[in-house]
Amino acid sequence: MTQKSIYLVLLVFVVSSCKSVKDVSGNTISSMSSKKIIKNHYEADFDKKTINATIKATYKDKDGSRSISIKLRMRKDSAIWMSGRFVIPVAKILITPSKVRFYEKLGKTYFDGNFELLSKFLGTDVNFEVIQNLLLGQSIQNLKVEKFNSEIMNNSYRLAPKKQKELFDVLFWIDPTFFKMNKQEVRQPAEQKKMMINYVGYREIDKEVFPKEIQITAIEKADRIFLNLEYRAVEFDRKLSFPFTIPSGYKQIKLND
Repeated sequence: MTQKSIYLVLLVFVVSSCKSVKDVSGNTISSMSSKKIIKNHYEADFDKKTINATIKATYKDKDGSRSISIKLRMRKDSAIWMSGRFVIPVAKILITPSKVRFYEKLGKTYFDGNFELLSKFLGTDVNFEVIQNLLLGQSIQNLKVEKFNSEIMNNSYRLAPKKQKELFDVLFWIDPTFFKMNKQEVRQPAEQKKMMINYVGYREIDKEVFPKEIQITAIEKADRIFLNLEYRAVEFDRKLSFPFTIPSGYKQIKLND
């Protein structure tokens, strides 16, 4: 996996012992203003304090595919911790609102920096809220700061800004029943970049509507990366710790290399 691929995976980060679980799906749809759709979406935001989960992650690129088990711990608006395991632990990530820290054991490298460096390297804005919302089925963009047109498409409410930004386009498809994201898409035509996030179903866990599976495709010119995140076990509001220490002797990754 190339260095660029590692950070694309971080971008799209930058998961069966569920309690009170039942599948939920949208069945009906009626016309609604974009303002009301957005209001309902934010009212459906995740309302627990912590998440403890396991994820089966599958990564595909031009060189093939591989799967990894991920332990996820999240304290809402505060910390996202991930530990990846392929037979043995191979990597850890700790993301806070101000910092991104990451190390991997195979190449013995690490990154310890901020979102400004990561955004510059990836060529698109990314922050803690973007990654958190992606994992929760919420919009990766603040929908309250501009005006949107809405239409019904594929049994979803499709939102598009009335005026797209100069450097990139965004589109959102929202479920008509529980108002979580069905799909999100960010395009940068001039850079030949596109990221598509598809949510393959939701389920209710302890009265919280939560994603079952997230499919993320990142395209840059001829390169295509696919990441599938399947939540296998999910618990809310447990007391959690977020252990993270970069091992000695590891080489720091410089994003401007």
